[in-house]
Amino acid sequence: MATTELSKLKTEFLEYLEIEKGRSVKTVENYDRYLTRYLAFSKVSSPAKLTEQSVREFRIHLNRQAGTSGTMKHKTQNYYMISLRAFLKFLRKRGIESLNPERIELAKVGQRDLDLITADELNRLINGPKNDPSVAGLRDRAILELFFSTGLRVSELCALNRDIDLSRDEFSVRGKGEKVRVVFLSPAAKAAIKAYEAKRGDVDEALFIQMGRASKNANDLRLTPRSIERIVKGYAIKAGITRKVTPHVIRHSFATDLLENGADLRSVQALLGHANIATTQVYTHITDKHLREVHKKFHGQRRK
Repeated sequence: MATTELSKLKTEFLEYLEIEKGRSVKTVENYDRYLTRYLAFSKVSSPAKLTEQSVREFRIHLNRQAGTSGTMKHKTQNYYMISLRAFLKFLRKRGIESLNPERIELAKVGQRDLDLITADELNRLINGPKNDPSVAGLRDRAILELFFSTGLRVSELCALNRDIDLSRDEFSVRGKGEKVRVVFLSPAAKAAIKAYEAKRGDVDEALFIQMGRASKNANDLRLTPRSIERIVKGYAIKAGITRKVTPHVIRHSFATDLLENGADLRSVQALLGHANIATTQVYTHITDKHLREVHKKFHGQRRK
């Protein structure tokens, strides 16, 4: 089958995202999946034939897809619209006639719910490997301490190499969109990494690697995000935490800990590597002790 004009432009758009915009391979794959589904639904081959009506029909189609709540979540539906809008903006930038990207509106979604654990649960989680002197135990302790010290995403932690300078309290990390930010090492995280490194006997460049049977036939010892998620889940169960705990939950704990102790929102935004401060603002409604104190001090003073 001959390549249609739209599929060719889609390929060019995905290459543009990866090369010019510096998006990760995973992000490009997601955009590809969302766009491919829409283009297959619309059944058109020319960008000039993309219409508001086809978008509206596609949204109705998505909304009727079964999900855990009976229909596809609005947040998930918006991923399709965001990718389509970005594609249309790309076409406009190239001077190609198509649907105006400003005609694509996103569905309203409720405020994001945060999966949080208490300070006591966090301490039990991080202390899970404390009495395990094996290389795996020391590795796991370093992983947990580093997550809480830096607020790293799991993909960022997986990508770390052994060239971190532990004589300093900070290092640079390349995050989403290839953006570089500085993160900081707590004394506990630094000590945990040093203890882990001192007991390693391999020469692999990755900071965190597989151990034991799982690593015997592996060409690349670097831990994957899925492996680290399993490690975190295992220690959460060991700590008696009944709710789901992931590396991202520890990232939430990192952010809320800073805000509860007086850090300003802009600084937390920079430490998390959020491109938009609106993403960081999701934490404020659960950490603003000042509002609680204002209510306590001034509310209902004239009632007897």
